[in-house]
Amino acid sequence: MLERAGVLVMVAFLLSRLRSFRQIVHQEHNRKEKMLLILIFGAFGVISNYTGIEINNGAIVSQTWQADVDYDAAIANTRIMGVAIGGLLGGPIVGLGVGLIAGLHRLTLGGFTAGACAISTILAGLITGWLGRRFGIIGRNRSPWGAVAVGILMEIIQMGVILLIARPFEAASHLVEVIAIPMITINGLGTLIFIMIIQSILMEEERTRALQTHNALQIAQQTLPFFRQGLNFHSCGEAAKIILKATKADAISITDKEQVLAHTGAASDHHQPGQNMATLLTKKVIENGKILIARSTEEIQCYRENCPLQAAIVVPLQVRDETVGSLKLYFEDAEKLDQVEQELAEGLSKLFSTQLELAEAEWQQKLLKDAEVKALQAQVHPHFLFNAINTISSLVRTDAPKARKLLIQLGVFFRSNLQGARHLLIPLEKEIEHVDAYLSLEQARFPGKYEVEFDIEPQLNHVLIPPFTLQPLVENAIRHAFSSKKQGNVKVTAYMDQDKMILTTEDNGKGIPADLIQSLGKESVQSAEGTGTALWNIRKRIQEIYGLEGSFLIESEQDAGTKVTMTLPLTQNKWSENDV
Repeated sequence: MLERAGVLVMVAFLLSRLRSFRQIVHQEHNRKEKMLLILIFGAFGVISNYTGIEINNGAIVSQTWQADVDYDAAIANTRIMGVAIGGLLGGPIVGLGVGLIAGLHRLTLGGFTAGACAISTILAGLITGWLGRRFGIIGRNRSPWGAVAVGILMEIIQMGVILLIARPFEAASHLVEVIAIPMITINGLGTLIFIMIIQSILMEEERTRALQTHNALQIAQQTLPFFRQGLNFHSCGEAAKIILKATKADAISITDKEQVLAHTGAASDHHQPGQNMATLLTKKVIENGKILIARSTEEIQCYRENCPLQAAIVVPLQVRDETVGSLKLYFEDAEKLDQVEQELAEGLSKLFSTQLELAEAEWQQKLLKDAEVKALQAQVHPHFLFNAINTISSLVRTDAPKARKLLIQLGVFFRSNLQGARHLLIPLEKEIEHVDAYLSLEQARFPGKYEVEFDIEPQLNHVLIPPFTLQPLVENAIRHAFSSKKQGNVKVTAYMDQDKMILTTEDNGKGIPADLIQSLGKESVQSAEGTGTALWNIRKRIQEIYGLEGSFLIESEQDAGTKVTMTLPLTQNKWSENDV
């Protein structure tokens, strides 16, 4: 019996070295994996039947391969051990499947205990499967003695079933006296060793994951200074070198949505920074935002026929659920692309995506602060201040009350600029106050040149909006929309549409040239009248603060005027009261 148990333990040890078996042990079991467990442990039961010891009338008759047992004889074997472990590991379905395979096979071998052994084997599979599912007896932190106790219990139940069913009773009773203690002892010992092997697999997997996590965190720490700069040639080049040293990959490549930003390692002769993406595999990842694995050059689909890269894992880099690039680990030998490298790549993808998102947030915050400073400089530039002071000084002697009002408005204007520079969101009425202060000073300089009309629904006055939104739009209309002869009209409107607020500024000016309208608000432009920085800044802040809930639209027609529409949610829960 020790020899027979040793055979199964040896097979179990060899199985534990197989990657596929190890994956089945530590993963959640789907239908395919349950079928594999049934086949594996069912095979254990069949081997146990064939390698059993034939006993007749209390004496050993045969220790060779048991293919046909005499009717008066029985088999002492380790069948229950494989069935019990399969049930504990895979649950009731696996336990029943293993029990049926091992039990029905035992039935075909014959002997007066064949029926009793078949029934007890099927019962053992069902019971151990239920116990495994109900109590989770096998696990990383579980004592192996629970599984040993279950194995011993199943062997005792088998002895009881033999006494109840096998006939003649005298022969069954004599058989149990002879085989009970050896079978119970050896099956318990075999179960203990088998469970320790399985637990070593689980513990080894846990240690591997810990090492992966440590490795991923080290890589993330070393690449953080570079990814915080965003996706560019320099940052990606340095990050790729760090990743190549820390992994088994033969080449590392990083791309944005359109081109290769870095490639280090093998195949650098045709995978070069600045080129369009060379593989269709990468394009699929950019489009779908899902991890893809290739284990042949055909799957990688590189345009170069003699490309040495034989396998790859491509993971998306995402910022706010949008794929902005990809990280690729290439291998010259497909065997190198094992489960460890796959999980490491997936972990790095998440860490790098988080770093890029933080970099984007930092960049947006910098944009906001820079834009606010620029807004202050642009709107309180020396010419504006000089003109305002000149206007007020000229009115001091001729219209002192008006000069006093303008001084107050100048103070309001300065205060609004300072408040806007300190706060992320302000009430709409404060932004209107900012616009009023600016208009008072400009209309004092150019009386009658233009009219500004406000149509604001009263209930919207306290809705929070980003500062420096309406004022730059009104200023743009006054400075750029009207020729010296044309009477200008600007209308500022705010109304509610379901759970959104629609803010518009509309003028009857000369409009925006068609070649500029597509670029304005999306990037800086070069023109004789300005760079469009204010529009670009407003759009970026709306996008950052409101995401898909906010929008910024510019409509213009030559010689008919320009309309800028902002759609903002009535409530904003993303930012705290402190930010506001």
